[in-house]
Amino acid sequence: VQNVVATVNLKTPLDLRKLSTHARNAEYNPRKFSAVVMRLREPRCTALVFQSGKLVCTGAKSEAAAKRGARIYAAIIAKIGFPVQFTGFRLQNVVATVNVGFPIRLEALAFAHNTYASYEPELFPGLIYRLLEPKTVILTFVSGRIVLTGARSVAQLHEAFRKVYPLLNEFRKQCVGPYRAPPAPRIGPDYLAVVNAPPP
Repeated sequence: VQNVVATVNLKTPLDLRKLSTHARNAEYNPRKFSAVVMRLREPRCTALVFQSGKLVCTGAKSEAAAKRGARIYAAIIAKIGFPVQFTGFRLQNVVATVNVGFPIRLEALAFAHNTYASYEPELFPGLIYRLLEPKTVILTFVSGRIVLTGARSVAQLHEAFRKVYPLLNEFRKQCVGPYRAPPAPRIGPDYLAVVNAPPP
């Protein structure tokens, strides 16, 4: 698991300027972004805190770390003097990477499953496979490395991988000699734009 995104409602309006001046490791630049950005070292995660009392916790490596991080942020905000309540904690997105250990014929996979798969290598080097149940997006690279995103839990990620693995195996490339996958693709902010784009 690379990233867990969770949300929580603190049920109170917040003075973001006061919060940013009283909290450690907090940044607030309303001209750039309408939320306070707070950071924790342990568990390593970042919070976006909005004036409405909504909090988005991102960067955690597990469901438990995301919940612990969100609770710590809520406690910090409460200490500053806001009457917070910790309600509506919810996982919004879990992102994981995995190497299946063999290269994949992306063109053939895209052709055979064009209802769910799209592959435009001149725009993005990976094939985008949209699984309906559980609702997840699977970015598949020719190297055999895949990125699973859009799941609401680690259990959903496991289920999505179990469903897609036989398909990837069906379209594996035949190799001469032992196969060594190249380094994992860098997961930058651009992959979110690709994943969130509407299907063609």
